[in-house]
Amino acid sequence: MYFHIFGFRWKPEATEAQKARATVDIQAFRGNIPGLQEVHVGQNQSTKGQGYTFIGVMRFTGKQACDDYVQHPQHQALLVWLKPLIDPIELDFLALDS
Repeated sequence: MYFHIFGFRWKPEATEAQKARATVDIQAFRGNIPGLQEVHVGQNQSTKGQGYTFIGVMRFTGKQACDDYVQHPQHQALLVWLKPLIDPIELDFLALDS
């Protein structure tokens, strides 16, 4: 199993509507991006989150599927409007038990 984890620190100009749209658009990847098996998003509950308030985890069939997701048109369309509104962090890993 290959995982992609991400977090957003929202910039001050991000509206609540844009934050809600991010959730909808990311969840819409389900069933539309080959090799993407699971998508989970939510609000960070950690007191050590360093300002990253929006968190997501995606599970892919493998690293190549995750690499393909990065270039997928649906993901690229999301980035067009989202990137100016966030300070992101991303972590990818192959689960050792897989």
